[in-house]
Amino acid sequence: MLSALFGSAARVKILNLLLLHPEKRYLLRELAAELQVSPTAIVRELKNLTAIGLIGEERLFNGDTKETVKQRKKEKKYFRATESFILFPEIRALFIKAQILSSQKFLIGLQKICQPKFLALTGLFTNYPEAQTDILIVGTIRRQAFLKLIKELEKDLGREVNFTILTDQEFRYRRDIMDIFLYNILEGKTVVLLDNLHKKNL
Repeated sequence: MLSALFGSAARVKILNLLLLHPEKRYLLRELAAELQVSPTAIVRELKNLTAIGLIGEERLFNGDTKETVKQRKKEKKYFRATESFILFPEIRALFIKAQILSSQKFLIGLQKICQPKFLALTGLFTNYPEAQTDILIVGTIRRQAFLKLIKELEKDLGREVNFTILTDQEFRYRRDIMDIFLYNILEGKTVVLLDNLHKKNL
């Protein structure tokens, strides 16, 4: 899906790694080894991505500070996501959502361990920190099996995933008292994957 949107599988792999780990910087050879993509393809795609500003370059000498770089003849070029890029939050959220939505392992596993009446993505998946959670599930769930599934998802995403599980009664109570936690989820930036709750109960 993302390959069709962004032009090439190599470009998607680079963006997926750098956008999900914006705090890290990578050498060209590290990207090639990590992504199993030829250095030639990496160089071509990095040229395009740095040209628009989504990916930035840093020239450092073995971890030295930028102030000492000018004093060194040998430099190493590092690449990392540009968090100040104007569309960075939206593009990063797209990659995160695409990763979980296309993860058959997660979705199939979820269907095996629970039959939720309501399932929604928010928080990190929609770039909406006000939600204070990333996944909301209403229904009965096998908790230990779900925790194992979440651990696998966190490993795939490379970061912690916060989740909230509510029973039907808890959901209705929080809704009735205008609980701010639930209100922010229902009225904020949320992707609803499943909604089997009757309209009058919402």
